[in-house]
Amino acid sequence: MPLLFDMSLEKLKTYQGLNPCPEDFDAYWDRSIAEIHALDPQVEIRPADFQTSFARCSHLYFTGTDGAWVHAKLLQPLHADGPHPAVLMFHGYSGSSGDWMDKLGYVAMGYTVAALDCRGQGGRSEDTGGVPGWTLRGHIFRGLDGLPDQLLFRHIYLDTALLARIVMDMPDVDADRVGATGGSQGGGLTLACAALAPGIKRAAPVFPFLCDYKRVWAMDLAKDAYAELHEYFRKFDPLHERENDIFTRLGYIDVQHLCCRIKAEVYMAVSLMDTVCPPSTQFAAYNRIEAKKSMTIYPDYAHEALPGHPDRIFRFLSEL
Repeated sequence: MPLLFDMSLEKLKTYQGLNPCPEDFDAYWDRSIAEIHALDPQVEIRPADFQTSFARCSHLYFTGTDGAWVHAKLLQPLHADGPHPAVLMFHGYSGSSGDWMDKLGYVAMGYTVAALDCRGQGGRSEDTGGVPGWTLRGHIFRGLDGLPDQLLFRHIYLDTALLARIVMDMPDVDADRVGATGGSQGGGLTLACAALAPGIKRAAPVFPFLCDYKRVWAMDLAKDAYAELHEYFRKFDPLHERENDIFTRLGYIDVQHLCCRIKAEVYMAVSLMDTVCPPSTQFAAYNRIEAKKSMTIYPDYAHEALPGHPDRIFRFLSEL
């Protein structure tokens, strides 16, 4: 094994995170969940140009919190017998739900697939935070200086849970056999979805983003996907006079603090050379999961494609 830039593997397995958790964290998320339970998502399903002989491909739109128009790709098997499983897919930071092609394996197995476009990123979902269309990055801090309920990632996490509810309510889906998966931001959203939608049965995150922000800062790794940590302090708190308050507010959207809510079985992948989402931040989330869990570790890999792991996830979710 190469020399680790982070903690030793022994320490990683017991690390409990550095970022503070707000005192009202549980009440904050209980209130947020109640908000989406009371929401009428006004679902619309429109046929897509892309179709196959065994899958009905559609654009699914729904109204999320703050009135946002949220999009997901929806693929449904044409020849499934009775209610069948479903998989939710979440993409990386600033990306999109991607092409139809990489979702067809699950549909061929008789699964419904729903792949979310995160608000204001590379897909069709809108960011209603004052500007239309693509907002690229800065999403971690969007809303930080307002009320905690205005944090953009609060809305995105709730979008994942609302999508889970919409899919579970579909008459041809078995609500007791729904899983979720994604890498990087998608890994963080997979964990958030499993925490906020307790009906999720299996979750397969890969090197999750959005975990333990203060640890990223302490390691001097506020770059790449976390570059806005560096930029925010330089522009808005150059003397770090508000450092504790800022990290405490970020604690509302720190996935590690949500993980104790997870009921799903979790299968996670971590790469020990990952300088984008450092291993310690990922273990901070994993170590807080109290449900059944397992992990595959890639000692020599960074934030990149992990050979063989998509097949492992497919087998894991096929057991739904």
